[in-house]
Amino acid sequence: MTVETVRAFLATNAPDIEILETDVSTATVDMAAKGHGVQPAQIAKTLSLRIKDRTLLIVASGTARLNNRKIKDVLGGKPRMLTADEVVTMTGHPVGGVCPFGLATPLPVYCDVSLKAFDEVVPAAGSAHSALRIDPTRMAELVEAEWVDVCDAG
Repeated sequence: MTVETVRAFLATNAPDIEILETDVSTATVDMAAKGHGVQPAQIAKTLSLRIKDRTLLIVASGTARLNNRKIKDVLGGKPRMLTADEVVTMTGHPVGGVCPFGLATPLPVYCDVSLKAFDEVVPAAGSAHSALRIDPTRMAELVEAEWVDVCDAG
């Protein structure tokens, strides 16, 4: 059902963007890169975090690694990854399909500057078998994301 919430979000906000569905799972960065014919760094992974009492999403290059010091400096606390159940509850998307579109709960979204290295990135689209291709600047605009530098190159 979560692909449907992404489809509804795109129909309203970006009807020109098509959801790409595959028969193979694209639940990991390497699987997604292979399934969509791009380099792993072009996969836009969405990380679900809790910092103090705030839940938020960080979208970063598939090969980037979170830097806890940068996150603490920029976002004000030590990050904790959500459990799989918390991810589904907060985003409406299962792990492997999490994206910043069509969220079950409005959450702040941050895009890491690692995405700016690409003209096109491939985030998931609500399931481990769906994704889309989008300019990272447009993605950030669609979800009202703030650009941050919280990762190290991978």
